[in-house]
Amino acid sequence: MRSVLDDDMKRVVREQRLGYVASVCADGTPNLSPKGTTAVWDDDHLVFLDIASPGTVANIEGGRPVVEVNVVDPIRRKGYRFKGPAEVYRDGARFEDVRRWYERERGTDTSRVNSVVLVRVVDAEALVSPAYADGSSEATVERRSLDMYGLVRRS
Repeated sequence: MRSVLDDDMKRVVREQRLGYVASVCADGTPNLSPKGTTAVWDDDHLVFLDIASPGTVANIEGGRPVVEVNVVDPIRRKGYRFKGPAEVYRDGARFEDVRRWYERERGTDTSRVNSVVLVRVVDAEALVSPAYADGSSEATVERRSLDMYGLVRRS
């Protein structure tokens, strides 16, 4: 069986870490919240820590578990949208495995973690800025973005 997350999707998530998670509130309105701990858990799951995510977690635990996570490279102006059901873990083996992974792999202080959220990705699609619509190459879009923000790419 083919995994949902391909190598480029994993690369973008690994490099960016900031994902915007959309969930649905009890009244049907959207809730969009940035998650600076977004990571690839395995070939079919993304994960993030609930450090200050009461709305997102309440929406998932309130019976509206499907979320969308957008991760975009703001310089290259490309990324991915990931959709699927999310599960919240407040304790137990999964919670401890994720917490230890963040400590080991990212050096994260997990003392403020309320829970961990695992998203099973069932659909993933590329996000590409209209900046490419004129035929611009990735190098050209990157150069424009770096110039716009007054940045220089490290070697």
